[in-house]
Amino acid sequence: MSGHSKWATIKHKKGAADAKRGKLFAKLIKNIEVAARTGGSDPDGNPTLFDAIQKAKKSSVPNDNIERARKRGGGDEAGGADWQTIMYEGYGPNGVAVLVECLTDNRNRAATEVRTAMTRNGGQMADPGSVSYMFNRKGVVLLPKGELTEDDVLMAVLDAGAEEVNDLGESFEVISEAGDMVAVRKALQDAGYDYESADANFLPASTVPLDADGARKIFKLIDALEDSDDVQNVFANFDISDDVMAEVDA
Repeated sequence: MSGHSKWATIKHKKGAADAKRGKLFAKLIKNIEVAARTGGSDPDGNPTLFDAIQKAKKSSVPNDNIERARKRGGGDEAGGADWQTIMYEGYGPNGVAVLVECLTDNRNRAATEVRTAMTRNGGQMADPGSVSYMFNRKGVVLLPKGELTEDDVLMAVLDAGAEEVNDLGESFEVISEAGDMVAVRKALQDAGYDYESADANFLPASTVPLDADGARKIFKLIDALEDSDDVQNVFANFDISDDVMAEVDA
């Protein structure tokens, strides 16, 4: 199972009882504000905003917070920040390639926090372009398995541009080109299938297999990076087998 899938599954499980829920809420609200600013404040006409709102709702962000963020982004309410998207590149323990996606109103603070997290946890920063070429921008839709089979999902999304469907244990992951993600998500909705999240992510073209010690080190690095309010997403090209994951969990 590739790193992005494994990490998505772990983060989903952690999220239910995450002590840092406040940080998660802040990041989801930030996404809503930026989506409304760049594509308009009407979710029906702005698929990115629609997905950002759905993701926030599924993470139990209060509706009042969601609505205020939407209005700030659309200019209907004062107080919106000048958010900038910045991508940092680096290497973690065992040569794992790492992309760090930030959404910040202070570039210097974001750079300092990312660099500190990397150097304190066995990582190192890399020049722009030296890591990003190992990843491809893809649409990733996660949906709970329930009574669904892989064939059910495939039949629903095949004509919408889906490239593959992966079984993650408790959920299915549908991969597409980033530009086809909205069509894939809509195809699932039209088929009556609920989805957990729909995001444009950076997926690794190749992966680095890790043992239990390597897995613990990369998880520690990712946790440290995600502890920054400026960090929205971390993508890495590690691969962890189910046996190794069981050892880490134990």
